[in-house]
Amino acid sequence: MFSTRLTHLLGIKYPIIQGGLQWLATAQLASAVSEAGGLGIISGLTFPDQNSLRNEIRRMREMTKKPFGVNLSMLPELQKGDRTEEILQVVLEEKVPVLETSGRNPEPFIQKLKKEGVKIIHKVPSVRFAKKAESIGVDAVIIVGFECGGHPGMDDVTSMVLIPIAAESIHIPVIAGGGIANARGFLAALTLGAEGVVMGTRFVATHECPAHLRIKEWFVKARETDTMTIQRSILNTARVIKNKAAEKTLSMEQRGATLEELMTVISGQIGKRAFEEGDLEGAIIPCGQCTGMVNDIKSVKEVIEEIIQGAQSILLTLNSKLLNN
Repeated sequence: MFSTRLTHLLGIKYPIIQGGLQWLATAQLASAVSEAGGLGIISGLTFPDQNSLRNEIRRMREMTKKPFGVNLSMLPELQKGDRTEEILQVVLEEKVPVLETSGRNPEPFIQKLKKEGVKIIHKVPSVRFAKKAESIGVDAVIIVGFECGGHPGMDDVTSMVLIPIAAESIHIPVIAGGGIANARGFLAALTLGAEGVVMGTRFVATHECPAHLRIKEWFVKARETDTMTIQRSILNTARVIKNKAAEKTLSMEQRGATLEELMTVISGQIGKRAFEEGDLEGAIIPCGQCTGMVNDIKSVKEVIEEIIQGAQSILLTLNSKLLNN
């Protein structure tokens, strides 16, 4: 059930991918997703050097024999300190089966990855970038709508609109992200033309996620109206949960703060400490609007099984309604 081109491409049971949650996408979480039939993702930038990333990949293989991927999030422009090449080297040397990229155009290293049999999934916020990704040879595209936690792009277009347009515009598999946290969203994405989904916010509120319990409980209590967008002034729109740090960031942007000034609040290292310590106010915490549909903390396996079984139940109900009319 729910076999798609994506499940065949990646060798997974269910077309569900875990988002590359920086600081949280470790082997602990990713292996649980892969074991439950989805595709677990390790965040490359979570690990400060090649050795620590290499060790995490090997730890992943000790925890699961099933397919997994590594996320490589790149800045839009190549800058000093960019770690793309060192992460790619580890991915190739460790023979990681899937690489998820975002940010910059991955064209310079596409052929090198393909030669080694690595499947490439590129994440984009708009249809025009999805078309470009297909043209350079990626294997599948993740398209994220305005609802998503993290970076939804600058166009403010929702998943409900983006998914069908993308599915009609390109020929490679489309993976939907943004606003998906349960069986209804999963099935809706497939109905709109996607061949899989990516979820981040829902997987934060799982037992296997390494975030502090206070963060997980915060996501459970939050409503769909408890997120906001910031960083538009630096052309890097981010959807985050509302707190003092997010509101301070928006205020700073409104008065024309520089990137250097904003970094005193939005720095990733500050976010890392918040996830570790459970600080609910002092850091930027990415969170999608679907947090309003996250009602409990469960195991990853329970989340995925609930989605698949729920989607099957919905299909049976719909078929019954249609046949009776």
